[in-house]
Amino acid sequence: MPSTVLVGAQWGDEGKGKITDLISRDFDYVVRYQGGNNAGHTVIHGDKKLALHLIPSGVMYEGITPVIGNGVVVDPRVLVDEMAKLEAQGISCEHLVISCDAHVIMPYHIDLDGASEMRLGKNEIGTTRRGIGPCYQDKAARTGIRIQDLLDEHIFRQKLETALELKNQILEKVYGMAPYTVDQICNEYLPYAEIIRPHMAETAQLLNSALAEGKNILFEGAQATLLDIDHGTYPFVTSSSCCAGGACIGTGVGPKAIDRVIGISKAYITRVGSGPFPTELFDEDGEALCEIGGEYGVTTGRKRRCGWFDSVIARYAADCNSLTDMALTKLDVLSAFDTIKVCVGYEADGKTYDYFPMQQSALYPNHVKPIYEELPGWKGQDITGCRSFEELPENAQAYVTYLEEKVGVPMSIIAVGPDRDQTIFRGWQSK
Repeated sequence: MPSTVLVGAQWGDEGKGKITDLISRDFDYVVRYQGGNNAGHTVIHGDKKLALHLIPSGVMYEGITPVIGNGVVVDPRVLVDEMAKLEAQGISCEHLVISCDAHVIMPYHIDLDGASEMRLGKNEIGTTRRGIGPCYQDKAARTGIRIQDLLDEHIFRQKLETALELKNQILEKVYGMAPYTVDQICNEYLPYAEIIRPHMAETAQLLNSALAEGKNILFEGAQATLLDIDHGTYPFVTSSSCCAGGACIGTGVGPKAIDRVIGISKAYITRVGSGPFPTELFDEDGEALCEIGGEYGVTTGRKRRCGWFDSVIARYAADCNSLTDMALTKLDVLSAFDTIKVCVGYEADGKTYDYFPMQQSALYPNHVKPIYEELPGWKGQDITGCRSFEELPENAQAYVTYLEEKVGVPMSIIAVGPDRDQTIFRGWQSK
């Protein structure tokens, strides 16, 4: 089994949690490489659904080492709480490893995130207000605080004092919010540090040593290609490198170690928050996709915007990530439709695009019109019990084959329901 990157190929919420949980048993390490607790992965444990926001899905299995890489931003409060909840469910976090170089989300990051969104009003980006962007902002400005800084109270206090000189002025003078004291933050964060301390490690060294020993690594992305800070629909993006290349940046493992890149796509498409969405539906079909698919955010509970599958975006994701294959999720949701549409291009300002346009204006709702091709559905046929491609209705098989042709990437995993066993494998060699 090669070392593999698992990456969202749309705007997130594609079902990465299920796929990661499903295939992670085939790996020795499962590593988060970007994002923070603005992500939410739903995994099944027995008869219960668990929402993971920071800890990699590999924590569900014995013998797998879950790793939070240096590219992740960590809110210690959320991490400690998530560890406690997993332990209460009988899921051990003993082998969880956290990079010493991961940056720490501070209370003022959360305040600034929320205040900035409120100030933007109708032009808000649509962040989760978890402090992710301001934390990455400090990282880029080289004024951030890292996990390793929590190990030394003197260093932590010193860096906090420097940070608060500016942050308190912004909080008070720009947003009219209460300032923080060094003692206030230390009293909360230093106890968290003692809980996290046994899990801290030089994860780049750990992972490269594991590869040298012949171990296999699954790199687990949090958001998705169209939310990438460089390659997404900027500025309506997250603040980290979500594409497959981010796995190298966010872990310290070189690209030659990666043999496979799996893109995760829903059989339709959704997006949370603001920003362009060419195939968004505002009719009963959009409502049906939302309600049947349970399209509400794991992290925020926000209703997701829904639309038909966009092959333009899928091809773009295939290029940006060098996808070797794809996992298609929620195919069962489309069993409610007589006909199914697929976007194969855009019309905008008198131009026709069969590729993803870089001009932001071309994607504005008033400018862009999706070009659709329509396929017959398999309405009323329950596919949740199918376990091979041949068991799917003929029209469902044709739909998957059509997407493969349009995207240029084989669909090696097809999810036909939320449970682990409601999955069809095509070309995936499991242990």
